[in-house]
Amino acid sequence: MTKPETTRDGARGDLIARVAGADIALSEGSEQVWLEVIRKMDEVYADLIVYESDLEKKNGELEEAQTFIQSVIASVSDVLVVCDESGAILQINPAFRELMGHDEQELVGSSLIDLFVAEDRAEAKTLCAAATRETTSGELRFRTSDGPSDLMAINRSPLFDAAGRRAGAVFTGRPIGELRRAYEALHLAHVELKQAQSRLIEQEKMASLGRLVAGVAHELNNPISFVYGNIHTLDRYRKALARYLAAIHSGVAVKEREKLRRAEDIDAVIADLEPLIEGTLEGAVRISDIVKNLRRLSFGAKTPREPVALAKVVETATQWAARSKKAKARIVTRLEPDLLACGHSGQIHSVLVNLIDNALDAVRDAPAPLVEIVTHAEGSSAVVEVIDNGKGVPDALRSRVFEPFFTTKTVGEGTGLGLWISYSIVHEHGGSIEIDAPPSGGARFTLRLPRATD
Repeated sequence: MTKPETTRDGARGDLIARVAGADIALSEGSEQVWLEVIRKMDEVYADLIVYESDLEKKNGELEEAQTFIQSVIASVSDVLVVCDESGAILQINPAFRELMGHDEQELVGSSLIDLFVAEDRAEAKTLCAAATRETTSGELRFRTSDGPSDLMAINRSPLFDAAGRRAGAVFTGRPIGELRRAYEALHLAHVELKQAQSRLIEQEKMASLGRLVAGVAHELNNPISFVYGNIHTLDRYRKALARYLAAIHSGVAVKEREKLRRAEDIDAVIADLEPLIEGTLEGAVRISDIVKNLRRLSFGAKTPREPVALAKVVETATQWAARSKKAKARIVTRLEPDLLACGHSGQIHSVLVNLIDNALDAVRDAPAPLVEIVTHAEGSSAVVEVIDNGKGVPDALRSRVFEPFFTTKTVGEGTGLGLWISYSIVHEHGGSIEIDAPPSGGARFTLRLPRATD
């Protein structure tokens, strides 16, 4: 830059010298005019220097941008062709040059339509002549130096100038075979993902069932033990009655018969038969109810929906969850007795067991562990709230609790699928499930299901 500036200064000096020489013949008044002219010329000259410096800077930035754009175009693996409105090629990238097997000088300026095979030129003309602003596409083959190319997916996008007027089009293409391989790989990955998802769901169901086994075993053990004990007593009574009846049928004397009656305590046996039989029947009914509840744990989509008494389902789910966890927490229920929900009893039961199970885990380390379960009607919805006084869920994580594989439990304690499956079941029922923090702290899960009125 030093030499140009010296040249400019020399020119400026010559100009001033010539003006100064002319000033000798001028009057005093004219000198002031010429001095003002020279000052203005200095200002213009200074502005020109600034403008030239800015121009050089802008030119450097433009060259850098152009180099960057060229490098990006060169690195694109898809073929790229830019044409004007008549279809003449303005610019290509190296991928297109390698595909065609010709130099860039031979391709630029030629008609793009002529580069397609004869069989595809009619479709190529339609594609090139499209007047829409949207991207259009077709499947065409190019006429390369080695013969017809593989079938390619060609996309055409309109090109506009700075004023918004149509200036041509940009064509990109990729071999169909490559796309098909990518689609096949994607489809295979999707199938494998669905299979893995199904396996994980089944595993989670089995894990949930395993957590309930202890509770179910306890529930069955009580009535079975009751029935078993009653049967032994009834068998003892049967033998006593059989001996007494045998004595009567053998014709023993009244005195001997009465003695045997007192010895076998026949009056007490007869009086005890009715409560024993009633107790045994009650135990059998309890066993039958438990088995029915187990049979209701069905996830089949063909099971018809029916009115479900939420109070009974909540009570059963609470018992099962508490037994499986051997919970020491205080569980408080406030249930609306006649509240009905429309859905699958077994699926709702599973959702509630999962929510109560999570609540019991949350209060495990609380100083006074408490889990509350509340049901009430809310418009056309039947609502169940499961509230605990544990540590709660941070605000940043609440939006993720229903995501698959997300869990706040330690490794080995949870799969992260329970709430996700519950969320899916509830939405299939046309309901919703939400989590928030109650004023007293901890966490509150709110389950809303379609309400049944009959």
